[in-house]
Amino acid sequence: MEGKKALVTGASSGIGRDIAIELGRRGYNLILVARDKEKLQETASRIKTNVKIIVKDLSSIDNCKDIYEETKKEEIDILINNAGFGVHGKFVDTNLEKELKMIETNITAVHILTKLFLKDMVDRNSGHILNVASMAAFAPGPLMSAYYASKAYVYRLSEGIKTELKKNDSNVKISVLCPGPVRTNFNKVAGVNFAAPSLSSNYVAKYAVKKMLKNKFTIVPGNLMKVTRVLEKLAPHNLVGNISYFVNYRKDK
Repeated sequence: MEGKKALVTGASSGIGRDIAIELGRRGYNLILVARDKEKLQETASRIKTNVKIIVKDLSSIDNCKDIYEETKKEEIDILINNAGFGVHGKFVDTNLEKELKMIETNITAVHILTKLFLKDMVDRNSGHILNVASMAAFAPGPLMSAYYASKAYVYRLSEGIKTELKKNDSNVKISVLCPGPVRTNFNKVAGVNFAAPSLSSNYVAKYAVKKMLKNKFTIVPGNLMKVTRVLEKLAPHNLVGNISYFVNYRKDK
């Protein structure tokens, strides 16, 4: 694959799909990763540049390493770590195995892919990584405690890497996308109806790519979430936790 290249995980739907389409519109050749081959092919059909699909479950450490080995010769210009999901419910009641798979996808896969591709980018002194976190990274998350904690990990990991790159005068960049509620399949998988307005994945994707290419580190789409971010910094954590409980509350159907 000649030309600029981007690898997007979780590219079969939602934000990952729409980021891939937006990057394709901007001339990037794409490597799309997800578990669902049919949906990946559907995403690929909407992109006019060259597209390669890799069907892998990122909750497997070996699969994450295999993705890197399969694509490292491509010299990826942009890595989008988007794959992830949530688990809703009281911590004492949620399914342990599902939570562990979420941690492997949301944390371990991001850690592995960031580390492996970042080494190559640093050696070339070029490249950009966008890790998809969430507004959940900035607050305690009752009823979605493990999910919020996983996104806090992604944000803090990225923040530390950003400082390391800057101290070494590297041209490699890292960004973190922190959306609030987005209209995607996330809610269905997590089993939650957020008591807060949501944005379209198309809007979030276009905003994310635009800000990433301008080297913005923390990317927060939507005016409401920008205001929320400011208020979170000022409010006591116990108050933020109570608000999060309300936001995460699943209404009776």
